[in-house]
Amino acid sequence: MKLKPRWCSLVPDLLVGVDVGTSSVKAAVCTADGREVAHGSAALTWSSTPNGTETDPARVLAAVQAALDDALTSAPEGRVAALGVASMAEAGVYLDGNDRPVAPLIAWHDSRDSEQAARLEADLGAETFAAATGLPLGTQWSLTKHRWLRDHGGLDRAVRRLHVAEWVVYALGGEPASEFSLASRTGWFHLRDGSWWEPTLEWSGMDPALLPPTVAGGTPLGRVAADRAGDRLAGAVLTLAGHDHLAAAVGAEATGDGDVLDSCGTAEALVRTVPAPLAEAAVVELTRHGVTVGRHVLPDRLSVLGATRGGLLLQHVLRLLGRDRDDLPELDRAALRTDPGPLRVRLAGDGTATVSGAGRNATPAAVWRAALDEATSGAAALQKIVTGAAGAHREVVMTGGWSNSEAMVELHRRAFGNARRSTAVQAGARGAALLAGQAAGLCPAIPGRNE
Repeated sequence: MKLKPRWCSLVPDLLVGVDVGTSSVKAAVCTADGREVAHGSAALTWSSTPNGTETDPARVLAAVQAALDDALTSAPEGRVAALGVASMAEAGVYLDGNDRPVAPLIAWHDSRDSEQAARLEADLGAETFAAATGLPLGTQWSLTKHRWLRDHGGLDRAVRRLHVAEWVVYALGGEPASEFSLASRTGWFHLRDGSWWEPTLEWSGMDPALLPPTVAGGTPLGRVAADRAGDRLAGAVLTLAGHDHLAAAVGAEATGDGDVLDSCGTAEALVRTVPAPLAEAAVVELTRHGVTVGRHVLPDRLSVLGATRGGLLLQHVLRLLGRDRDDLPELDRAALRTDPGPLRVRLAGDGTATVSGAGRNATPAAVWRAALDEATSGAAALQKIVTGAAGAHREVVMTGGWSNSEAMVELHRRAFGNARRSTAVQAGARGAALLAGQAAGLCPAIPGRNE
């Protein structure tokens, strides 16, 4: 007799997950037992302005709808029972009393707030900030961009502020809410207390009335309104699936003790799920290395998250070699047979890739191997820092575009000792779908690897 999965009941309904990333929106349709049966995607476009990188919040909704339409077109018949949304963090949408955006969506990586970040450090102190929020002080977090918008008169009519995933759920008919893992990326959220932190709210001029109540990922937040997303999604239970990296950890089933999610995109992010709490001294030490500690999308868990720019380096080098992703299998095979010798590839602070030590006999395979070695060594150094605070890892589960490089997986396996590619096609969207199933009462527990 075939046993049903321990974490989900056999119900003939469909679950949909959406992952709003920086460059694209991904959607996945899953059966109630977590099997991916259809996928969709749509590009998310940004504009370069004199101030920096931004987009119209309406573009986000348009890209989400396009990705959903793409996925549902090829999905099997069945009722869509629930829809979960994960997204990039830090970026926020400000709405007026009529739910119209009053400011552009500023990209999380935009550095227009450099002056505000420097003032925050002078006024509050990097260690005080890190100990409370679990974040290293810099320009990435929401509070300094909020201060920039206030300094430039852009928020006079704002009555509500939402993260991207929260904006999508609200626009589809859900209740306004702040999900814990996204709140943890604002600089306004106190890691240990689990509440908004008055010193940074006051410093940035954030009226706490603009921030909706905090909720855990997988909390039901209403249903898709009939006039918001098409007939097939109408009535589906809505939920927040949190920060996209953490949703990917759920989708890749890399949330057990000792598991590490290695999200190999433009940034290679390592995500470690650990029990809460983590000692304050360990939190501060991690932030000194640029590693963040925040609430997880799963209850009673923290995420320890660090990132390198290894994927960006590989992207530059592949272009330098005049190759594309279709050339990876052949290039990977040649690279694994090659010793690059003194050849080195580095990524400068401004994102420029440099090649040194290339003699007259240097080959494309040697350059590619040197780039892979550099990306792998950066990830291994980051993993050593995380291990110092969280203990030895058990398994590294790789997802993202660069996990399709056989050489990347093999070199990571050699460096980490136990690494494998996730079987999930779209780990972030799948994780969002599983959390949607939890919100609808179809999946009582998220799959892990502990039991």
